[in-house]
Amino acid sequence: MKVRALVLASQGKLRDCGIENPARDARLMLANCLGVEVHKLNLLDDSFPSEDEISKFWRMVDERCKRKPVSKIIGYRAFWGRNFEVNEDVLDPRGDTETLIEVVLDSKFQTMLELGTGSGAIAITVLAERFDATCVATDISGPALEIAARNSKIYGVQNRLTLLQSDWFSKISGRFDIIVSNPPYISAIEYNKLASEIADYDPKISLTPGGDGLDSYRQIISNARGKLRKNGELVLEIGYSQAEPVKKLLDGAGFSKIRVHKDLGSRDRVLSAQAADGSSVT
Repeated sequence: MKVRALVLASQGKLRDCGIENPARDARLMLANCLGVEVHKLNLLDDSFPSEDEISKFWRMVDERCKRKPVSKIIGYRAFWGRNFEVNEDVLDPRGDTETLIEVVLDSKFQTMLELGTGSGAIAITVLAERFDATCVATDISGPALEIAARNSKIYGVQNRLTLLQSDWFSKISGRFDIIVSNPPYISAIEYNKLASEIADYDPKISLTPGGDGLDSYRQIISNARGKLRKNGELVLEIGYSQAEPVKKLLDGAGFSKIRVHKDLGSRDRVLSAQAADGSSVT
């Protein structure tokens, strides 16, 4: 069977399984099987994949029909123009988080702390764009840090990135120009309503802190000023309905210049705030 026919046949099967974007998913998986970039797949329309490649591809299609995300099938997710290794030990980097990257890159800093790095997509993207910056990136998960380490080597930023296993600030010393985090923020109620593609394949610890979804912000915000330099900045991704409660936490902790940044869908997505003196809140 030619590549073109494989794409069409698999699209039909994925559509029958209720997959939302069968054409995109089929092309991503087949390109991965054939070892080519997806935008070059059309060049192979009339070629004949090997039997092993075809068998592997149909296994991928079967996994997708069971709602396994394409990224977890092919082993990477595109983010800010780069492909990052992912598996079930890390949260998929998503397009909404690129708003956080935009905010960070608009800031003036040389030293950055990222809390909850996962695959390393945020820290690595920032370092790849800012050649004068260094970063300490933490995660409570050892397997996640292993993936972040591999991703950092792919993009040549490993010498400017320190990976540290830490529960938020527990092993952090020193102060930073900017602290960044996309923490778990889904409430317990919302978590129970998540689609299986998310709940079954992203680590629960990366999705929800339980309760009202705000505990991660409480921990980060209550400690962040003591780890920021004078006029340092805190940048947090938030859920679309969390701007007001997180702003109250920031204001109560003595942060100033609190701003809400919207994503491409015009939803509240990121909060930034400044620590005027970089001192601890008592």
